[in-house]
Amino acid sequence: MRKLLLLTIIPLFISCINEETFDDTPMGNFQALWTIMDEHYCFFDYKAKAYGLDWDSIYTVYYAQINDDMTNDQLAEVLGNMLDELRDGHVNLYYSGNLMRYWNWYEDYESNFSSDLQNDYLGTDYKIGSGLKNKILDDNVGYLACNTFESDFGNSNLNAMLKYLSLCNGIIIDIRDNTGGLLTAAQTLASRFTNNKIKVGYIQHKTGKGHNDFSDLETQYLESADNSLRWQKKVVVLTNRKVFSAANEFVKEIRCCPNSTIVGDSTGGGSGLPFCSELPNGWNIRFSACPIYDTNKNNTEFGIAPDYQVSLNEYNRLQGFDTIIEYARELINKE
Repeated sequence: MRKLLLLTIIPLFISCINEETFDDTPMGNFQALWTIMDEHYCFFDYKAKAYGLDWDSIYTVYYAQINDDMTNDQLAEVLGNMLDELRDGHVNLYYSGNLMRYWNWYEDYESNFSSDLQNDYLGTDYKIGSGLKNKILDDNVGYLACNTFESDFGNSNLNAMLKYLSLCNGIIIDIRDNTGGLLTAAQTLASRFTNNKIKVGYIQHKTGKGHNDFSDLETQYLESADNSLRWQKKVVVLTNRKVFSAANEFVKEIRCCPNSTIVGDSTGGGSGLPFCSELPNGWNIRFSACPIYDTNKNNTEFGIAPDYQVSLNEYNRLQGFDTIIEYARELINKE
């Protein structure tokens, strides 16, 4: 499905590059985009194995659709369709104030989330700290709504929140529909759930223009928030398909922490760190260039499966009952 949005997203963790010169024509911009992706995108081989992606064949298909009489909108449509072949929500084409992006990473799946139900569970007497709404439910389970990682969490605010929740049997962190933001914010929150520095995965960096030109795997670690309050009891993280990018990385890291469980649906993925470049006509392209893996060296680009697959039952939704939250409460209260 192709959609256009006003450009309001600020790219994060981006490095910019200078490419060889191409003409500012429809064909020149096509050649520039295909070449930039061919030399710097990081998931070609992974996606060739996952669903048969053939980038050279894609060149042939879309080359035939380019002509000198195309309007900018027509060119953007062809380029956007070509990029959709990568099935990557991190591949974004910014042009004339608009954004073209692949959306099916979550649109083809059940939402498994209701903001109305979340508001019902929070009520009107919730507390808020560091942008996180939180409440102690009537069975002494803490409920924390984390809808974005777009800004960092204040250290003192996190301390105050965890102190308030400290008498709970455990806490639920609901990150459903969290599409990401700052990787540092995700790591700051995750660091409150381990007492030690722990290995959480691996990362590679592009070292050349070939599809397989990467550095050796570099170990990723999560540092404990040593001088801050840390959670020692059960924590259950709720996920759905719209959990993406930095939120996907949060799931990857917190599941390595003690006493943690993931409940809900598989995340949406988006594991590569973004990178940007520019076409001859001034349009910007943003895409994944550094692949990230979990501790088993599995690529999380297409998402992370939960420990317990639970769906939001439509009948119970209409009754004001969130089956995913309730399953998490049972896990926490289980002896």
